[in-house]
Amino acid sequence: MDAQLDKFRERFNVDSKTEDTIPDVRKLKKRIERLNERLGSKMLGELNGDACRSYAKKRGKKGGARRDLEDLRAAIGHHAVEGYHRGIVKVWLPEKGPPRDKWLTRNDVARLIWTCWRYREMQKRSRRSLDERKVPTSRRPLRHLARFILLGIYSGTRAEAIAAASPIAAIGRAYVDLERGRYYRLKQGRAKTNKRQPTVPIPLRLLAHLRRWHRINPEAKHFIEYNGKAVSSVKTAFKSAARLAGLGQGISPQTLRHTAATWLMQRGADPWQAAGYLGMSLEVLLNTYGHHHPDYLSDAVDKIAKRDLTVERRAHLLRAVSGAVVPTKGRHLIGY
Repeated sequence: MDAQLDKFRERFNVDSKTEDTIPDVRKLKKRIERLNERLGSKMLGELNGDACRSYAKKRGKKGGARRDLEDLRAAIGHHAVEGYHRGIVKVWLPEKGPPRDKWLTRNDVARLIWTCWRYREMQKRSRRSLDERKVPTSRRPLRHLARFILLGIYSGTRAEAIAAASPIAAIGRAYVDLERGRYYRLKQGRAKTNKRQPTVPIPLRLLAHLRRWHRINPEAKHFIEYNGKAVSSVKTAFKSAARLAGLGQGISPQTLRHTAATWLMQRGADPWQAAGYLGMSLEVLLNTYGHHHPDYLSDAVDKIAKRDLTVERRAHLLRAVSGAVVPTKGRHLIGY
């Protein structure tokens, strides 16, 4: 698991002393603790299907158990790559849950951005006062999220790459070329992974926002900053913003990516180009969002309701001749 921790430290640019400030690192450590508590005493040969199913049953939540066991599988794979064992050890995983298809309408997005822009921090008048009522202050702790939302909606980029978006090309940053209108989503110096982050052209509306933000503060190193510093995670703030905007449960930064994919499909974008723009496989795009496309099953719908003129014409002819008189081999006529 140390290798996975090292990857997280590199991704978020933290060390062993400051890593606990990152929510993803804290969650990984909790998963490691759970695995060590229940499976840490077992040898590799004992990590069979029964052991994994027992772990999943005790864990309770199927999704959480799968995530824990995925970490275990990754650790065993790393162990094998380093040459510490040669046998094949397969980790049983619970079935995946249905893909999330939570997305926002344009009105939802507008309400969310407006909430982030207008919200003011609430505090008590005085710590000594017995009055528990809170009053708004001049601080606006959610304004940085308005930029985050715009960048996420118009680019469909993952949260990590949005937080790393920068007008300055440097190691550890996702460079945004404001002159050429290109977004290099993969952090410079970072190796490619299964999480695709291709370079994409920037929509003109988003590019106008990015250029304006840079003119307002040309010294800023990142487009999304809080108190003058780059943000590492916006999950907590995003949850608060969604609650204040009245958007209900299940809204997270990943919802912006789902929304971008849904909007592209709803507007009839070519699936191959949409998949390339979003940085996902065509199969995932079609399986998860394909039903939003206006052409979804359109051929089947047209054909199931279309009148078959050939069949109808034949039926009409049969009805027309059913009462006709036709000759037989003899001279007599037989009526039908």
